[in-house]
Amino acid sequence: MQWVMKRNCSISPRGLTAFYLTLCTVSLAIAAAFWFAGARSVLAFAGLELLALGAALLVYARHAADCETITLAGRELAIEHRCGVDVEHARFRAEWVRVEPVRSDGSLIEVSGEGRRTCVGRYLRPEWRGQLAHELRLALRLRD
Repeated sequence: MQWVMKRNCSISPRGLTAFYLTLCTVSLAIAAAFWFAGARSVLAFAGLELLALGAALLVYARHAADCETITLAGRELAIEHRCGVDVEHARFRAEWVRVEPVRSDGSLIEVSGEGRRTCVGRYLRPEWRGQLAHELRLALRLRD
């Protein structure tokens, strides 16, 4: 069994790059027309604006593919959390796993066992985290 939770990403990094390059082309063409008309500072400000926008879009694109994957296969529960370029892995023996919310108010779900713990549910709405915890507990009980 596998659960995959991802960020709600409205545009892919590839689509975002195409949008940004189109925006750069249009903005620089307009700024070049002003430069030829004698308004020399417009091109410099357009360049600064595009650099700032590019930096913001780069931060967005870096985290667009963030996700959590929980896999229950046989006697092992594996959890993978991707955040930007960082990937964290946690593996637990299924018979020793405890699944509990950190708090009872829809907070993250703590998965613990064998002296280790990790939290999941970052990309779920708080009201759905209880359902995930219930599904994990049920799957762990019925795994055999």
